[in-house]
Amino acid sequence: MFDNSQQFASDNYSGICPEAWAAMAEANRGHERAYGDDQWTARASDHFRELFETDCEVFFAFNGTAANSLALASLCQSYHSVICAETAHVETDECGAPEFFSNGSKLLLARTDAQGKLTPEAIREIALKRQDIHYPKPRVVTITQATEVGTVYRPEELKAISETCRELGLHLHMDGARFSNACAFLDASPAELTWKSGVEVLCFGGTKNGMAVGEAILFFNRELAEGFDYRCKQAGQLASKMRFLAAPWVGVLQDDAWMHYARHANQSARLLAQLVADVPGVSLMFPVEANGVFLQMSEPALEALRQRGWRFYTFIGAGGARFMCSWDTDTARVEALAQDIRAVMGAA
Repeated sequence: MFDNSQQFASDNYSGICPEAWAAMAEANRGHERAYGDDQWTARASDHFRELFETDCEVFFAFNGTAANSLALASLCQSYHSVICAETAHVETDECGAPEFFSNGSKLLLARTDAQGKLTPEAIREIALKRQDIHYPKPRVVTITQATEVGTVYRPEELKAISETCRELGLHLHMDGARFSNACAFLDASPAELTWKSGVEVLCFGGTKNGMAVGEAILFFNRELAEGFDYRCKQAGQLASKMRFLAAPWVGVLQDDAWMHYARHANQSARLLAQLVADVPGVSLMFPVEANGVFLQMSEPALEALRQRGWRFYTFIGAGGARFMCSWDTDTARVEALAQDIRAVMGAA
């Protein structure tokens, strides 16, 4: 039996926003050149350069795992290592793809602060832990914006990290699966949160903000993009009909739909947090800054929510549940979820 009701397990559950859908339909008219030599890929790339206020190199991949893994591989040799948060998606949810595509570069896990962020101190601790030839040489730092626990790096935090990277001779990569939500929360420009703060490569997520498929890889340090088109081809990420990966980006970027939807998702998350703030036995695990709400609740209450038909993730730990809002989250669904949380906690 299928259930098409809005859920809060993941923003990947949502469908395609009207702007992305319309752009794909328009791109479907007639014939276009293949393998990215088409008007839609050129237009999308130009939109990115305008949005980020710089002449960056732009590539497209089918999904975030490929985008992150290929970007990191382009920054590493096989004997190098990548410093990441212990909760980073590249560590916990990409099935060893970063190591695979780099022919063996190792992920080194750094401790995070109370808000799930890497700090200059944690990076320095890992980078300087060992410097002998028997240990994989640190080469890259990767950070997630927004983080895996829904918090957002401020520009000053990014600059402090990038200064540490320059001091230690490390490149700085950003996994921006929810980059739109971070920009919306801070009301900051994409440039401020990337190259102006020292980020060299960004993987900009579209799937979680209204697109069907497709992530963009932006190289602000253009020298690092040398040969990246060949890397994408070898990894099976060069779409023959590339216009259908690029056109949705034109749709969401040209009239700032990407920001509108990110703000809506963030507002929906804040609403949920506000509606359950006074429920006895429910507490926020992390500040609500992007589009995720992390709640500490009893296991019986979580099971009772499942019995009422709600879907959510509980990988944070015992009693911890993640509720993700999407570009199309309905306020009525948020209110219904909050009402059921209140009911099951009352019963518990």
